[in-house]
Amino acid sequence: MRAAVFGAAGYGGIELVRLLQGHPEVELVYLADPAFEGKRVPEVFPHLTGSVELHFEAPSVPRAVECADVIFFCLHPGIAMDMVAEALDAGRVVLDFSADFRLKDRERYEAYYETHRQPALLSKAVYGLPELHRKALANTRLVAVPGCYPTSGTLALAPLVANGLVDTNCLVVNSASGVSGMGRKPSLPGHFPECNEDARAYGIGIHRHTPEMEQELGRLTSEPLKVLFVPHLIPVSRGIVTTAYAPLRRECTTADLLEAYREFYRGEPFVRVRGESESVSLKPIQGTNYCDVGVRADSRTGMAVALASLDNLGKGLSSAAVQCMNVCCGFDETAGLRQPAIWP
Repeated sequence: MRAAVFGAAGYGGIELVRLLQGHPEVELVYLADPAFEGKRVPEVFPHLTGSVELHFEAPSVPRAVECADVIFFCLHPGIAMDMVAEALDAGRVVLDFSADFRLKDRERYEAYYETHRQPALLSKAVYGLPELHRKALANTRLVAVPGCYPTSGTLALAPLVANGLVDTNCLVVNSASGVSGMGRKPSLPGHFPECNEDARAYGIGIHRHTPEMEQELGRLTSEPLKVLFVPHLIPVSRGIVTTAYAPLRRECTTADLLEAYREFYRGEPFVRVRGESESVSLKPIQGTNYCDVGVRADSRTGMAVALASLDNLGKGLSSAAVQCMNVCCGFDETAGLRQPAIWP
């Protein structure tokens, strides 16, 4: 399968390039990024010396369509919306990293982003979470790659919601993310002296990943569902740890909840349920496509505490896109994704 990548020099884009260059079924043929047009990839990213010898090119959908079978758009919301439509019209498989096609409700999208210029595609796109949409992914040409925060929050809470174990009127999701989640373009909050030895909450209750979690968790229940989401920035390069809270509907032990999680994720190649004595932390998932989940029952407060950790550039973005591509194209779902974490 010949692959093209737009926005290939961003953190998500270059991580995707790293993964695709080692994929047994993929040949990288086109990398677009206007910031480095004409430069060889190793000139900008020395870690890919000897692995990727392509040059960055100017963005051109006709050029990508001419040479590639599958096209990845690793761009911010709104930028690639029309390019996605053009690539689909040419019969290509498209995986979009932005939020442009994640939300099914146009009004909700426009409340958090901008005017949607391709609303007819919203019903055709499949949200790229194989754990919930594997069958649909196998029959689509447009994948909306999920946000990193919603992937962790949704996978943390899904077994509780799907089994009717918790009150869904207000699910509280707290997530702590590494600075790479802000992207490669320099900004003051990500500047080393600003973020090092610091931690901050932001976007409290208004973060634009909130409707993704409500949409995906809402599909698992017929009852009203709301999410209070509070993201935090922490001084690490990559990774997300999420802790979510929900009132239990009946008395449950941690063993009861863990059994529900093991059953819900049985057979899932990239979700690992951690036991009561095991931690859910960053080190075991960095550089991987794994999401580690856990859960505890707090009998004193009657609350369930759900946990998840993933790499925001891995299962939270680029390796998740590869997993979705594998499903879409009929490859082994784990192809190119079995690498263990880097340690320490």
